[in-house]
Amino acid sequence: MNHRLFHSLEGENIYFKVLSTDDVQEIHSYASDEDVSRFIGWALMNTLNETRSYIDVMLKRESEGTHYYASIIQKSTQEIVGTAMIFNFDDEANQAEIGYVLHKSHWGKGYGTECVALMSDFAFKSLNLHKIHASVVDANVGSARILEKNKFELEGRLRDHYFIEDKYYDALLFGKIATDSKKE
Repeated sequence: MNHRLFHSLEGENIYFKVLSTDDVQEIHSYASDEDVSRFIGWALMNTLNETRSYIDVMLKRESEGTHYYASIIQKSTQEIVGTAMIFNFDDEANQAEIGYVLHKSHWGKGYGTECVALMSDFAFKSLNLHKIHASVVDANVGSARILEKNKFELEGRLRDHYFIEDKYYDALLFGKIATDSKKE
């Protein structure tokens, strides 16, 4: 797996860098925000030690070759604004899942859309995947919009799939197939 290339992806406004426990304070600023963590599948990080431990888990997964993780850096400020990930690789079907999380103060600025575009390009051109997909809580309208802007198609809905804060939410399943793929 080409982690080095993933860690060096660059767009117009953001770039990726290696995830590091040295950045625990910056990552904790969004990992400890209830509004951010509500719909991303991470438990709320209440302390710096919890965030550091979770970064260690992510680094272990990446070293085992099962996940790609990168910190998302805003070019103009050099600030960490989020985390990008590719995971749940299915070698037989040649596909994987993508995910992303952004600091709340950077929502609505196009960084998520640019992040997904960078990951999509990497997944299809460098990893030669046939398909990438993402699962989104239906209440997370911003995340769904990011996928739609990147030409992901809504492929399905799993009713009452998530139970968050004593409430059920549907999962929206999005997918994107490599443009040069041919159905056999």
